[in-house]
Amino acid sequence: MSKPINPARRTMQLRSIPGTFKTRDDDGPIIEGYFAVFNSRYELWDNAWEEIAPGSFRNTLDGDIRALVNHQTTLVLGRTTVGTLTLREDEHGLYGVIKINESDSDAMNLYARVQRGDVSQCSFGFDIIDEEYREDPVAHTHCWIIREVVLYEVSVVTFPAYEETSVEARRHDMDTIRRRRVELRRKQLKERMKSWH
Repeated sequence: MSKPINPARRTMQLRSIPGTFKTRDDDGPIIEGYFAVFNSRYELWDNAWEEIAPGSFRNTLDGDIRALVNHQTTLVLGRTTVGTLTLREDEHGLYGVIKINESDSDAMNLYARVQRGDVSQCSFGFDIIDEEYREDPVAHTHCWIIREVVLYEVSVVTFPAYEETSVEARRHDMDTIRRRRVELRRKQLKERMKSWH
């Protein structure tokens, strides 16, 4: 069963994935890799997960997006509007290239940590514009498919934020869905009772 969700949630959320970052030196140090992967299950709890659909970032990549460290706005690694951060969608997900400022000791320290593999995870901050909820009442599964977002920032992170933030957001969604079902059942019962009289 497929159900639309409120098309304008407008609350910035964070999601994280295991990193696939690598470093290279092409006329200066670069960190690159996937910040999001399409059609991959991000487990929330038993029998509940999220997926990010291809095209979710299509309408947002021309915005003013920053690359941060651990979501801290004081540690800016790159920015799309000045060309120090480049983001693109491909068939696999959202790929980013960050040109590291060699004059910035914090950025160079992070570059060295990514190069050694000490820091390897990534996260992104966004608003959900469009998503779909699917439930299989027989298998007792719950799936949210994110179809469009507004992207604000991507981060290289030491610890991922995905699990705690997404579970909190989705449990709230489940509470809302259950509440609406109870209200619908009450309404249907009242209508039946009216028809009996």
